[in-house]
Amino acid sequence: MPKRAPLLFVPKRAPLLFKILILEDDLEAASKILNALYRTEPYLAPYDFDVTLLSTFRSVETLINDHQKYNFDIILLDRDCKLNGSFHILDMEHFGLDKIISISSKPEWNQLAQARGVKHVVPKSFSDLDAFANDIGTLILNLLQDRSKQPLRN
Repeated sequence: MPKRAPLLFVPKRAPLLFKILILEDDLEAASKILNALYRTEPYLAPYDFDVTLLSTFRSVETLINDHQKYNFDIILLDRDCKLNGSFHILDMEHFGLDKIISISSKPEWNQLAQARGVKHVVPKSFSDLDAFANDIGTLILNLLQDRSKQPLRN
């Protein structure tokens, strides 16, 4: 029987990920956003998206604010949630105001986020969620595109 060549272990490169946190309680809006991310992701290759979706302010308190070791590249920030609380409880300054996109349907909540230093706003329109999601996909592509072309790190 012929001898086989020894198998060589070739370590795989760690996956390259952009981490996106979505704070949205409306499942239809969330599904449109996820679809927009699905369509945007190929343009940022070799990066993939690692998406976290939370639908209550309590989840933000216990899973995000209380464990600030997490780092996100983009945060989509609605304001109201079904528990009659606010996603604005997020420690925005810790995560970086330039990474946050305010997505409320109410102008006053987007203005409140901007007053705290949020730089990007895409107002949600329940009458045209497809256009809203497309605008989010375009903005995320623009924000992350330069970073996806950086030299790869091992």
